[in-house]
Amino acid sequence: MRHTWDIFCQVIDNYGDIGVTWRLARQLVKEHELAVRLWVDDLHAFKRIWPEILVDIEKQYCQGVEIRLWSEAFPPVLPARVIIEAFGCALPPSYLAAMSAQSPAAVWINLEYLSAEAWVKTHHGLPSPHPTLPLTKFFFFPGYEKGTGGVLCERGLARRRERFQRIEISAFWQRFGLEAPIRPEVRVSLFGYQNSAIEGLLDVWAKRNQPVTCLIPEGSLVPKVAAWLGESALPIGTVRRCGGLEIHILPFLNQDDYDRLLWACDINFVRGEDSCVRAQWTQKPFVWQPYPQSDNAHWSKLEALSQLYVRGLPKAQADAIIGLWMGWSGRGDLASAWPGLLNVRTEIDGHARRWAARLAEPGDLAGNLVAFVEQRLGS
Repeated sequence: MRHTWDIFCQVIDNYGDIGVTWRLARQLVKEHELAVRLWVDDLHAFKRIWPEILVDIEKQYCQGVEIRLWSEAFPPVLPARVIIEAFGCALPPSYLAAMSAQSPAAVWINLEYLSAEAWVKTHHGLPSPHPTLPLTKFFFFPGYEKGTGGVLCERGLARRRERFQRIEISAFWQRFGLEAPIRPEVRVSLFGYQNSAIEGLLDVWAKRNQPVTCLIPEGSLVPKVAAWLGESALPIGTVRRCGGLEIHILPFLNQDDYDRLLWACDINFVRGEDSCVRAQWTQKPFVWQPYPQSDNAHWSKLEALSQLYVRGLPKAQADAIIGLWMGWSGRGDLASAWPGLLNVRTEIDGHARRWAARLAEPGDLAGNLVAFVEQRLGS
């Protein structure tokens, strides 16, 4: 039976929330032949990662997904058999009331944020009865190890990456006026939240003899880079050279082009959840910046993933990775962390390939979600 799914997404973290839910919705339609309705409260942010989206209509179809504007005046609709409440967004009261009137009850899942913290495995899949309505919500935790929900990875992703790197990469670089890199040049993508460590990182790159080409998609880091260069703004297409560093300002890339950028670069600086996962599937080294939280909960998330990622590595390699991750997040010395990483780059490249194989062990998030749901639907 082709079950219907409703996915609810409130755009809080600029593009991370919509990035994850859009990838999930597309994969459920394409690979599992499900009818998916994606409710989004900010179509303008959605359009940034997928330019086909129209921002001025309440209902549209894209990639086989029905996309609905989640407005304050929520329309009367029949709830789906499966409801995904992404990242703890509160469902509309009228929708909850309609859910409670259904028989049999829908499968209601709170899709949580990705974390490598140890407690995730003990909380994954737990039920939570609603305090006043005859409904039960299940907590579904993405994760990096068996016993969690895994992470998103569509079928054929590795084949597309390999084809790109073998056949298409030169044309990709030419789009941005670049030739293919020649060692010892290091080509780096830089995508992050506002970060006071960026000046120190740019200083390190500019002062070293080993050339670095830094590709920065339009976003929150660009004003900081402009200030470091002593300029008021850096429009898309800007190229600046400073010592051993060459900076290129790229347009904001849709999801597929951003994947290609990650595949093309030697090292990727990423943030949040969606770009972090995509960087791990590249089989390249990456540096992660968690979403800053007022209660400093992001530090425990950073510590958990960094320790898991380096598990089993020799000390020199583990220290190099953790040093750069912590330095980028303001808790270390980037002046020593960057050369420390380059000194063991060959070994870390190999580790990144092995890590991607480990990342696949819990299974794919979309497939795990479908299996979890089918068990509860009894089909």
